[in-house]
Amino acid sequence: MGARIAAYDWSGSLGAIETWPGSLRTTVGLLLHSSVPIVLLWGEDGVMIYNDAYSVFAGGRHPELLGSKVREGWPEVAAFNDNVMRVGLAGGTLAYKDQVLVLNRTGKAEQAWMNLDYSPVIDETGAPGGVIAIVVETTERVPAERRQLEATERQRQQFEQAPGFIIVMEGPEHVVAFVNNAHRRVFASDGWEGMTIREAFPSIADQGFYEILDQVYATGEAVEFEAAEVRYRRVRDGPEETRHLTFVYAPILDVTGVVSGVFCEGFDVTEAHKANVALRELNTDLERKVVERTQARALTWQVSPDLMGALNSQGYFETSNPAWQTILGWSEAEVASTSIFELLHPDDLERTREGFALTQIGQPAIRFPNRYRCKDGSYRWISWVGVPEEGMVYCTGRDITEEKAAEVELAAAQEALRQAQKMEAVGQLTGGLAHDFNNLLAGISGSLEMLEKRIGEGRLSGAERYITAAQSGARRAAALTQRLLAFARRQTLDPKPTDINRLIGGMEDLIRRTVGPTVELEVVGAGGLWMTRVDASQLESSLLNLCLNGRDAMAPDGGRLTIETANKWLDERAARERELPPGQYVSLCVTDTGTGMDAETMARAFDPFFTTKPLGQGTGLGLSMTYGFVRQSGGQVRIYSEIGKGTTMCLYLPRYAGAMDEADESEPAAAVDRGDGETVLVIDDEPTVRMLIVEVLEENGYSAIEAADGPSGLRVLQSDARIDLLISDVGLPGGLNGRQIADAARQTRPNLKVLFITGYAENAAVGNGHLDAGMEIVTKPFAIATLGAKIRELIDR
Repeated sequence: MGARIAAYDWSGSLGAIETWPGSLRTTVGLLLHSSVPIVLLWGEDGVMIYNDAYSVFAGGRHPELLGSKVREGWPEVAAFNDNVMRVGLAGGTLAYKDQVLVLNRTGKAEQAWMNLDYSPVIDETGAPGGVIAIVVETTERVPAERRQLEATERQRQQFEQAPGFIIVMEGPEHVVAFVNNAHRRVFASDGWEGMTIREAFPSIADQGFYEILDQVYATGEAVEFEAAEVRYRRVRDGPEETRHLTFVYAPILDVTGVVSGVFCEGFDVTEAHKANVALRELNTDLERKVVERTQARALTWQVSPDLMGALNSQGYFETSNPAWQTILGWSEAEVASTSIFELLHPDDLERTREGFALTQIGQPAIRFPNRYRCKDGSYRWISWVGVPEEGMVYCTGRDITEEKAAEVELAAAQEALRQAQKMEAVGQLTGGLAHDFNNLLAGISGSLEMLEKRIGEGRLSGAERYITAAQSGARRAAALTQRLLAFARRQTLDPKPTDINRLIGGMEDLIRRTVGPTVELEVVGAGGLWMTRVDASQLESSLLNLCLNGRDAMAPDGGRLTIETANKWLDERAARERELPPGQYVSLCVTDTGTGMDAETMARAFDPFFTTKPLGQGTGLGLSMTYGFVRQSGGQVRIYSEIGKGTTMCLYLPRYAGAMDEADESEPAAAVDRGDGETVLVIDDEPTVRMLIVEVLEENGYSAIEAADGPSGLRVLQSDARIDLLISDVGLPGGLNGRQIADAARQTRPNLKVLFITGYAENAAVGNGHLDAGMEIVTKPFAIATLGAKIRELIDR
């Protein structure tokens, strides 16, 4: 390269060589004598001067790189070199280890790995005049190391998933480098890695295993153990266990063939060992008594009420006793020529195949039940014991059909008891409902009678008092029905994505004022709380009710009331305890420091009209309403209480993974715009309700058409009459409900707007809350102004 540099025309870049500054000439001299690839990048443009070793690195780009500007010479990494020049000419250094760059050295772009070290070269002015780069390519080593790492990780994953236990130990002290999942299950070896085996597993001392490990490491010869007895403790102070293990100690050799560690793999064969020991003991005993018991055994075979036989590996009983014909009707010849899988009930086939496969690897079957077909086509339950020995499984089977029938009868009796308890609750509900409604109806009917009397007498002064009383009674009745529907999980909900922390924050001041100064309120909101999809107003009512219950439980002295939220991930066990599907939930818990509840009170807490409060201070519907709302929302309510210490009420609501809806902050219109002659079809089988709706429509400038049932309403919709809006009850006589009428009408009137009205939330009838575009629902009883506003809103869409 020295001759090539001397012959190169530098006039267009650095000038004649004899005019080069001493720092440049010295640096070039140094790099030319180096066997390491070095390139000098001189000046602002980074003019390239390099040695022979770098020319090999440059490949097909040499010799054109000589004298070129580095950003132009290596255009594919111009941005990288731009940073190099900026840092180096500012006096800085850079170092990269195993840096990957995409370079075109052979006519195509390829990845290359290298170690790069950049340092500034100080010129005569004392400032950096260029940058010198030492380039050591590692392309052959880095991918190979990464492939080795990937292979090692694949092997590690295979070890982790292996059915047998595996432990890898390194060095003469046997430092634990790896244990797999099976090893952690058998030995509770979490945390062993990094410890010597003597430190990690001291409970096997004095059993010879440490010494055998030392022997394997010293000699390089593997040692195998077959059903070896091992005594150990899974935790240091825990009880000693005795297990039988089949395993191997095998040496691990490094690339030079020297032992670097010990690999151990094995299986816990304790149960199979016990079975084999039991079988050997049985065989020994049988051999000892074979002579004296031959006749007794033959008699037992003949008269035993249990099925007996020897089952071969193909699933055929080569021998069978007379009980087969007594219980199932099959002769010995028929049993021998029929596979057990032909006699099994279809529902028991797969499970029995799995059990049979286990017997073929030496595992006995103990109390294994399945159903066998009788010769008359019926099935009987048989409970089997099968012991494998020398290729055969020796079986006895007991007829447990009557026991199974008794289990079914017991389950039926338990179900009947639950039904009776339900009927008792219905009785309580009916009595409480009748009592409350009779009170409300007395106020409504009495007010209306007094109003009628005064109108008849021409005395209108004070009439508004009776009107107010009747309306108040009607509103209280509506509230009662909503609470009952909540308890029955049949109310109409308006579920929306809800941030419970935000909902609590909006209610906190209200709750503080409501519970009073004697109660210290603490709100603990979980960070990153998931959203849930619920009816926010119902959740607010439920939360306020729980807080009021907590306040009353702490009266009169007060105490602490804590509202807490959390994210909960329920596994199979936790979900089963809460009677929920496994998954993600948001919990809302209210804890008081009050009197607490006993077990009997907790068992009845959700019963309708059950209350522990004094007469006149509680309806007994608060918790039942909360329970019904939460269950209808897909969640669960749980009570945790201790007498004298307090109570925690927890609501578990399913996580909602969708986006949060934007809150509607608009204020409702103060007045309803009048109609402009639009035609509205009203379908309702209740004449009074139909009359009121028609009058609202006509008073607001609409034209109304009436229908008393589904078929007559559908005939109007299928005619040529102009219909701008359909108002229909959900439950209708005549075989068609409101949703069915709307769907049928939209076949010919696809843009028909529909308003459902209902006094009973038959969610299934309106699509389980999933209404199509242009459909709305209001619940009876409704305010006349509310109905008018909803009509106008739908028509204007």
